[in-house]
Amino acid sequence: MVAVLGGRGVLRLRLLLSALKPGIHVPRAGPAAAFGTSVTSAKVAVNGVELHYQQTGEGGHAVLLLPGMLGSGETDFGPQLKNLNKKLFTVVAWDPRGYGHSRPPDRDFPADFFERDAKDAVDLMKALKFKKASLLGWSDGGITALIAAAEYPSYIHKMVIWGANAYVTDEDSMIYEGIRDVSKWSERTRKPLEVLYGYDYFARTCEKWVDGIRQFKHLPDGNICRHLLPQVQCPTLIVHGEKDPLVPRFHADFIHEHVKGSRLHLMPEGKHNLHLRFANEFNKLAEDFLQ
Repeated sequence: MVAVLGGRGVLRLRLLLSALKPGIHVPRAGPAAAFGTSVTSAKVAVNGVELHYQQTGEGGHAVLLLPGMLGSGETDFGPQLKNLNKKLFTVVAWDPRGYGHSRPPDRDFPADFFERDAKDAVDLMKALKFKKASLLGWSDGGITALIAAAEYPSYIHKMVIWGANAYVTDEDSMIYEGIRDVSKWSERTRKPLEVLYGYDYFARTCEKWVDGIRQFKHLPDGNICRHLLPQVQCPTLIVHGEKDPLVPRFHADFIHEHVKGSRLHLMPEGKHNLHLRFANEFNKLAEDFLQ
């Protein structure tokens, strides 16, 4: 795979493997112990599965955090659970079915898995008695957020997405193939997910994810949700890290162009996990927009 990518691709792949989810710490203690006593953790029955979520804050504005590939609330959103304004917002971080602590079932990737996640996400917030919600979606979670906003427009108040794409290109497909084998990931990136899942489930699910995301390449225009973007009605902020090795800038530009009235904010030093590396800047940006 590395030989096929060429010099530029090799550099990009190395950046990806070293910076996919750096600095993540998955504690063995429960989520409340990890982030302070103000964070609660529970499960609720939604669409035939038990979905795990964490909740913090007492504000009247409900915000759902949607994690990326293989992600969960505790691995992907520590700085947001800890530091988003708890007086303004009630923050919920969920584990999509098959991820994190929302197991069983094992994660699978049918052709409509993003639509399934979008319905699960909205129905989770309804089960928690929130009348409307805003979305903060990272990577795969950003795709899920776009679909939720398009398909449930009356329920979504505002949306912030980053590291998301509405279609899959040949370049994307090569990048995905380059992360199929988790044994080639850096230990710093790999270890937290091994702790969360165990190596076998982690490795198997990553392979299944690669096959799942690459299936869109065989659809017209590599379509994931590009046809839904004109249906998004809520105020939308698209954040893009200019040094993102996973998602090229043209994806952010495309979403910005096709989501009416959206705003695009560029972070020159931001990578794929900009909300972790630049948590204070990102949190302020999100809070200002959501208000």
